[in-house]
Amino acid sequence: MAAEIHSRPQSSRPVLLSKVEGHQDVVSAALLIPKEDGVITASEDRTIRVWLKRDSGQYWPSIYHTMSSPCSAMAYHHDSRRIFVGQDNGAIMEFHISEDFNKMNFVKTYPAHQNRVSAITFCLTSEWVISTGHDKCISWMCTRSGSMLGRHYFTSWASCLQYDYETRHAFVGDYSGQITLLKLEQNTCSVVTTLKGHEGNITSLWWDPVQRLLFSGASDHSIIMWDIGGRKGRTLLLQGHHDKVQAICYIQLTRQLVSCSADGGIAVWNMDINREEAPQWLESDSCQKCEQPFFWNIKQMWDTKTLGLRQHHCRKCGQAVCGKCSTKRSSYPIMGFEFQVRVCDSCFESIKDEDRTSLATFHEGKHNISHMSMDISRGLMVTCGSDRIVKIWDMTPVVGCSLATGFSSR
Repeated sequence: MAAEIHSRPQSSRPVLLSKVEGHQDVVSAALLIPKEDGVITASEDRTIRVWLKRDSGQYWPSIYHTMSSPCSAMAYHHDSRRIFVGQDNGAIMEFHISEDFNKMNFVKTYPAHQNRVSAITFCLTSEWVISTGHDKCISWMCTRSGSMLGRHYFTSWASCLQYDYETRHAFVGDYSGQITLLKLEQNTCSVVTTLKGHEGNITSLWWDPVQRLLFSGASDHSIIMWDIGGRKGRTLLLQGHHDKVQAICYIQLTRQLVSCSADGGIAVWNMDINREEAPQWLESDSCQKCEQPFFWNIKQMWDTKTLGLRQHHCRKCGQAVCGKCSTKRSSYPIMGFEFQVRVCDSCFESIKDEDRTSLATFHEGKHNISHMSMDISRGLMVTCGSDRIVKIWDMTPVVGCSLATGFSSR
């Protein structure tokens, strides 16, 4: 159950500070307690645990509370010491944690969903607890009365949630790969728009209310940055992970995006540059380079007495090309392609060596990451996964910021 302490190597990579072990099942959520050496965890083993760092340097549970159903999501409001725990049975339970983090008192149960709760957020100003679930809905409930205020249903499981506290806009990602932007009112809501760009289910969202940017990660291994404030819709595509993107966090101060994937990959993306938007793929019945017909173009195949070719797309220009006109592969980080992708031969010639310089750093978390949370002010990150282990990381060597160090660049 104790944490394992690691020394700090001198290198520009995340530093593993501690490993917290002792869960009997998947850890579904872990949060760092602000201004404290502590972590709150929620697990499929039906426990909520508060781990505090002891004088020995090890983390031990000061609170160990068993729930009636596996814990699937969690939200913690530090100033009021209120914690909301979503469960596999659809209920959300609220607790109040004592000042010394040694006791947790039950407050009330919210019948928020009919199925597994996937995400929770708490808004103190309106006293709302907002959540999404596998019953295909978003719900918002009054924390004063415990009553349901409103629900909105989707066509697929709602998988993740972000909320703008000032404007009462909610972003909901679902298993169909769509993101729905909703405006929540006291007892009703309206759909503002639907964002479509991912080819897999949405696994994570991050909203930056300052720049009004939305970041989404999906099972298609990609991240999309949506310019909500500029109303441009999809803005940037980022591809560097080799498994589904499980968690993302944007650091507005340094313009860096931290993302984690199921294979343990941790990426830090430099967003403080003028990146290029990936082009939309063009449609054509024949190669836009050599004009040979694609295999569905029966008429041109007949007229020219040639066999049709398979269609591909150049990731840099978006043109529809055949295999012979796109024999090369290249990375193109300015457009978000951190590993090699198909480009047409003419675009390959236009890419200089310096254009291939990576604009992200990639690190190994060495465990299946299903959830990540950051304490940006301290440059700390916590990851957890299906291996039942919680890891606490010092991210300051790679994100280059910490309030304690005055946001010194590294």
